[in-house]
Amino acid sequence: MARKKKPDVKEPKENKRAARLAVLAQPTAIAGVPGPGHWLIAEYQPTALFSLKISLATSSVGKTLVVPTPYSIKMAFVDAAFRARLSDLECEDFLRSLVGVEVRIRPPEAACITHTFVKVRQEPKTPDPLRPYIDSIAYREVVHYQGTWGWAFDLATGDDTLAERLVRIAPHVAYIGKRGSFIQFVGVSRAQELGPDFTQPVQNEHPWTLPPRAHIAVLDDFGPEANLDVLSSFTKKSPKRDWHRRFLETIVPLGLVNTGPGFSEYRSR
Repeated sequence: MARKKKPDVKEPKENKRAARLAVLAQPTAIAGVPGPGHWLIAEYQPTALFSLKISLATSSVGKTLVVPTPYSIKMAFVDAAFRARLSDLECEDFLRSLVGVEVRIRPPEAACITHTFVKVRQEPKTPDPLRPYIDSIAYREVVHYQGTWGWAFDLATGDDTLAERLVRIAPHVAYIGKRGSFIQFVGVSRAQELGPDFTQPVQNEHPWTLPPRAHIAVLDDFGPEANLDVLSSFTKKSPKRDWHRRFLETIVPLGLVNTGPGFSEYRSR
């Protein structure tokens, strides 16, 4: 008896993506942004120092990434969606629509990380009602940039509603990473292809091109089951690795060119 062939779930997805790519390859404007190109690039100017702890950092040793992660960028857009007065249901739907969207990052051409020890006040390991906080020190890193950010969203994995929301919300994104890492919106454009000046996932099914200077970092992104109920800052639920949050080895087009006791300098060329 002949076995029934399992349905190929990838084929409809690939067909849908191919049809969407064909639409986006036309010069017709999508959400008011002229084409062609399936990459929507939002550009920002850093206006303050940047910091985003690596996932393994502790509260006392705050090592920072040199670039924001796709997870932090998507959450910044969802946070801005609330401030842009989208309804709770629209924000939840917006977050779900970002789950399968690939995000690439073009960092500024130069980045300098300061290595600093600062005085902090923290709760003691043994609670004392007479001394709720004690003096301590902590290691902190912050990044100063020269140049602008480019955040590219793959519109081929979404519909026109996603594109319209990204374009509408992009000007409302005011900071990325640690609160206070302010940025200023510059504009949006579309591109058919991205160069090696953008980040590239190592596990990508497509071949990657090594930029002139680079390092590899582990960046997080939404997992397939990511939703607002679990990722909200106000919930007690914990996101599960590979379900709500996944980690990808990524080529970052910034290479270490100089270092000292108090700083590390990265450049793209």
